[in-house]
Amino acid sequence: MLIEGWSLSDSMYMTVIALTTTGFAEVRPLSQTGRLLTIGLIIGGISSIAYLGGRTVQILVESYVLRRRRMNKKIAQLHKHTIVCGFGRMGRHLCQELSDEKASFVVIDNNPERTEQLEGAGYLYLIGDASSDEMLQQARIEEASSLIAVVSTDAENVFTTLTARSLNKELFIVTRAISEESTPKLRTAGANRVIKPYELVGHRLAQLVLRPGIVEYMETVARIGGQEINIEEIHIAEDSPLAGQTLLESPLRRDLNIIVVAIHKRVGTLVYNPASDMRIEAGDRLMAIGEQSGLKQLTLLCAGKQST
Repeated sequence: MLIEGWSLSDSMYMTVIALTTTGFAEVRPLSQTGRLLTIGLIIGGISSIAYLGGRTVQILVESYVLRRRRMNKKIAQLHKHTIVCGFGRMGRHLCQELSDEKASFVVIDNNPERTEQLEGAGYLYLIGDASSDEMLQQARIEEASSLIAVVSTDAENVFTTLTARSLNKELFIVTRAISEESTPKLRTAGANRVIKPYELVGHRLAQLVLRPGIVEYMETVARIGGQEINIEEIHIAEDSPLAGQTLLESPLRRDLNIIVVAIHKRVGTLVYNPASDMRIEAGDRLMAIGEQSGLKQLTLLCAGKQST
């Protein structure tokens, strides 16, 4: 406007097409001074866009790198955790259950498109092949207590189970079998439990029809959140004050109002409805029903800590 004496609309139009290097024709012929101004606008526009674009990319990359570093640091601190291999439909429900129980876990999935879902849920995760030694070692499989394989195919589950078992002989492995023929292969690969979803769903539907009252009771007992009564499996540690006591001598029923429905003995036998004179031993696992507050105190006692 000052140099060429143009109107506001013409000057703004020329400034915009110069800054964006659009390349449309000039509104009117420019003087030498006007051309110098246009050159300056073009150089300034390109430089500004390049700088802003570079800064944006830098901020995004730094933000991702910092998040990844924080996540890797948290993964490096995991101990006695669960490794979930696969974040499909079943994996998502599984992770939600673990999260509701405040259990520590890390997810391995080979689909980068699921990163946003994992980030949004706030889960610890690694993107890569769950059957890879390197990936499982990054998930600290040596320190893990369990692994759940629910990747997309039976072949992947077999390879994941085989690799996991070779890296941790004590790991408790649960895996999903899609086809009936895969069950023996998964057991041979090292799975402790093989779950067949269609068989489970069929059994559940039949029980709902045949024994609705029992199913409703068990769901009430086992339901997570909002229920005072729950069922837990609790491990007896070596230094637990309960080790060596009989059920009658222990404070389970007397003080904590806990019912022990079964004891999984460390030798591998399962004792259903144990007698009051049965002795609790280190390494046993108690299947107990009771109020949530009592179960929390029992967990502390079984772990060798004083209940609060």
